[in-house]
Amino acid sequence: MLKKWLAVTIPLVLIVVMSSFSTSSSGAAEPRYAPVEQTPDTKVVYIEQLNTVANGKHELVADEIQWYEGEAAEQAFLEHEPDAGIDGPPDGYYIVNEDHELTSYKVAQDVKILMQIYDRTGDVEDMDIRWGELVTLEQFQNILQNTEWIDVRDFPFHITVKDGLIVEMVQQYIP
Repeated sequence: MLKKWLAVTIPLVLIVVMSSFSTSSSGAAEPRYAPVEQTPDTKVVYIEQLNTVANGKHELVADEIQWYEGEAAEQAFLEHEPDAGIDGPPDGYYIVNEDHELTSYKVAQDVKILMQIYDRTGDVEDMDIRWGELVTLEQFQNILQNTEWIDVRDFPFHITVKDGLIVEMVQQYIP
């Protein structure tokens, strides 16, 4: 009896918790997920570390990956996982990381950093999704160091590199 109750209750609790991440109690319209626009200046990376170098400048060390969504994710999945027994990636995205080589990028002092989810207060209940939340470079350094509840290095980031500098970073939300 307990097993049956748990089998029904746990999925219901998960649905309520996950829906609270994507709904607002205020009734006001909130931004929803939208894919990050890919341009020739955009790369998708896993962040390894953010270093402060000479004269207060910053350098991001990252592993470039291939990020696929929607139909492109299905095609990449079938190409890389032909024997998986399913028609596509379960969550609508697919990541390929065949080369784990790290690359260093210089970071613009006025870099625009947009986050989706991270540990804002140290309370797990406050870790809700806030689409496109702007943070400063200093805040981002602190976010990277705070891994108690969530390590944002586990999320891909879309970086825009212009004239040799990262000018924008967008955390990719993954369900």
